[in-house]
Amino acid sequence: MIGLPYSMKQAGCPFGILLLIGVACVTDYSIILLIKGGNISGTNTYQALVNKTFGVIGFLLVSLLQFFYSFIAMISYNIIIGDTLTKVFQRIIGVDTANILTDRHFVIMAVTTMFTFPVSLSRDVAKLGKVSFISLFLTSAIVVIAVTRATTLSTEVPRTEDAWVFAKPNAMQAIGVMSFVFICHHNIFFIFGSLEEPSLRNWQRVTHVSVMFAVFVSLLFAVFGYVSFTGYTQGNIFENYCRDDDLATFGRFCYGVTMILAFPFECFVTREVIANVFFTGKLTPTFHLALTLTIVAVATTISLIYDCLGNVLELNGVLTATPLVFVVPTACFIKLSKDRWYQLDNIIPGLILIAGVIVMIVGLAMAVWRPQDCSHGNEMFYCSSGNATYNFIYSALQTKNLSTNLK
Repeated sequence: MIGLPYSMKQAGCPFGILLLIGVACVTDYSIILLIKGGNISGTNTYQALVNKTFGVIGFLLVSLLQFFYSFIAMISYNIIIGDTLTKVFQRIIGVDTANILTDRHFVIMAVTTMFTFPVSLSRDVAKLGKVSFISLFLTSAIVVIAVTRATTLSTEVPRTEDAWVFAKPNAMQAIGVMSFVFICHHNIFFIFGSLEEPSLRNWQRVTHVSVMFAVFVSLLFAVFGYVSFTGYTQGNIFENYCRDDDLATFGRFCYGVTMILAFPFECFVTREVIANVFFTGKLTPTFHLALTLTIVAVATTISLIYDCLGNVLELNGVLTATPLVFVVPTACFIKLSKDRWYQLDNIIPGLILIAGVIVMIVGLAMAVWRPQDCSHGNEMFYCSSGNATYNFIYSALQTKNLSTNLK
């Protein structure tokens, strides 16, 4: 979610709002479409559905997509944990920049050892439901903080020249980030099976309510986060807030805890994918422990080496989230449907499939051609003491006319 303000910067805020709503609608539609496809084919997992529809090649492809989406998500969660909690510890009295608690490598390793790895050992995703419920309250607190800060930072952060352009050329990258935010398709069969009454009617109700709430929260955070910093918005919005901002520090703490709680869900999926592909879904207790340890260790190692969150979100969005949201569910439904591809029930899935392919191709090209500048760990210029005069001058220098005259 903290990448959504950055997606507004990439797409242009007005157009970004429309894209966010559009991606949410596609998410809602495709989630229900997957369960319908499962009912038609008599399957109860994402992989089994694709295997029944497209054979072994389709099974291996969707397994690869599921694995890399969840695995890269684990990496991004660790990056967020390292970015946010180090700044939280810096606000503790007696902790300076030389303290080990402000070292992102130490924080990531400590959190992995004490929290994310032990919880990731769980074999039953339904047992993580209470964890998800806690995350809901923490996320709500983060949104309130973003809205509050948008009203207080308006005089502190200078506006950029193109802040309110309707649309910008990096919209495809923005769709990738948004897809990353909304995707839950790799988990939905697990969640559907955990319902007390797993019927299509109940699933539609749960999906509609969940997606509506998610898009409402996401819009609030995306818009108010972008309004606060406009063209200076970072891939991790908490990188924009000043280190001495105690309200933002509390938000960092809430989000760091949320990421710790979210990590095991993605580990569960990566482990299940490997188990289904190589071990027919069955793991002995010893191998379960060894596989979980390997997955967590590799993800943690990568997150210690690379720390640019925006690029991770973009690439994961266009390479894995977009096909899992746009392409695979619609392709399966069209293939399983008894109607012709040009008939009414297949027109909408067909259009979504085509749009997904376009987003993947163009989004990947844009992400490689124009990667974002990463300013991890740097204090933003408007956080310096006596910044009011400096910000005025800095903002003025952004206008083309004044820059031209000075030259």
